Amino acid sequence: MKQLVLDLLLPAPNSFADFVAGDNAEPLYQIGQWLAGDIHARSIYLWGEAGTGKSHLLASAARQIGNEGIYTDATDHNIPESIPGNAFLIVDNVDALDYDEQIRVFDHYNTLKEGGGFFLAAGPLPPMLLELRADLTTRLGWGLVYQIHPLSDIDKAQALKQRAIQLGFELSEEMADYLLLHAARDLPSLYSHLEAVNTLALSRKKPVTLSLLRSVLQQDQLAMDF
Repeated sequence: MKQLVLDLLLPAPNSFADFVAGDNAEPLYQIGQWLAGDIHARSIYLWGEAGTGKSHLLASAARQIGNEGIYTDATDHNIPESIPGNAFLIVDNVDALDYDEQIRVFDHYNTLKEGGGFFLAAGPLPPMLLELRADLTTRLGWGLVYQIHPLSDIDKAQALKQRAIQLGFELSEEMADYLLLHAARDLPSLYSHLEAVNTLALSRKKPVTLSLLRSVLQQDQLAMDF
């Protein structure tokens, strides 16, 4: 039965197409310019609270740039020792860089600046508020710096409906409102609930309903309480 459910699930692409911009149209546009090699968008730093989509945007950029890009998440501590001067370097979660990695990213930034490369990074705070080396925070602030703002409830509902369509079902206004009222409000958590109710509906060969959504949220709450 589990394999049958997996076979029936439709892919939910994690790309720019499923990123609801809300108040973030400008940084989204500039990332497009970065991908296109626009010299005016050679260095971009995104910051904002968890769940606003920073990592989503960086991962999407990495997929779109393909083999020309070097993507690294600082929490994995896998910053490369050296990079070509014309590379497209993406560094997520810069706040997790250890001291030696900070020096390495600082050197990489200078290498890209001299070699015509491109730099895209993200963290939880504006550059100057990060607890990193001063010379690195200065570099992060040299280019374009954008806060990624949380979505409004209207935009979150739109995002939920969009993700539901990608999963293969239609999310009603009532179900979207219920999710926003009774579930954690960050998009990754909300998307997780959609995927869970979709899997449950497929396993039972039933449509996604409000009753089924309530059941999923209640099960999640029981698991958290336990």
